[in-house]
Amino acid sequence: MHNGYIKDFALIKRDLVVAVDPSLYPLIEGQTDSEVLFFLALTFGLEDDPPAAIERAIGLVEDAGSRLGVPDPFQGTIATTDGETTWAVRYSSEGKSRSLYYTTDVPTLRELYPDRQLLRELSEDARLIVSEPLGDVAGVWNEVPEATCGVVSRGGDELRPFHPRAPSKSVPVVA
Repeated sequence: MHNGYIKDFALIKRDLVVAVDPSLYPLIEGQTDSEVLFFLALTFGLEDDPPAAIERAIGLVEDAGSRLGVPDPFQGTIATTDGETTWAVRYSSEGKSRSLYYTTDVPTLRELYPDRQLLRELSEDARLIVSEPLGDVAGVWNEVPEATCGVVSRGGDELRPFHPRAPSKSVPVVA
């Protein structure tokens, strides 16, 4: 999930697309910045180390933006999961990201929203990750701070610093 944008995407798109692993490139079907960002993250190891892959993908966006004169090229929130753990990132190049929250208290949400079927279907240890809190109840919603990766798993929740960095080497381009 990517909620945000790559500023002046049309200008930096080529630099980003040529960095996608050649074996993944044929799988790109659309024209959106979110799809290119996803394939960059896959190229940089999304399946093995999601936070590092996302850091490298956004780092490449920032590097391309810098080279092409696009200030503050990235804005957004990103989430990915392997089915057991969810990583949710809040980051923008300018340091003013969209909001991102997660909850750890499903029983309280059930009390707040007794008519919502979805909440009745969640397990006691389920988490919701949302762009804005569903109500204003202290202790239910946890904001993911700017430039942070929230890690939500059965074993607990953790917030880690998020520092995009351009990949140290480019992906080889096959002619």
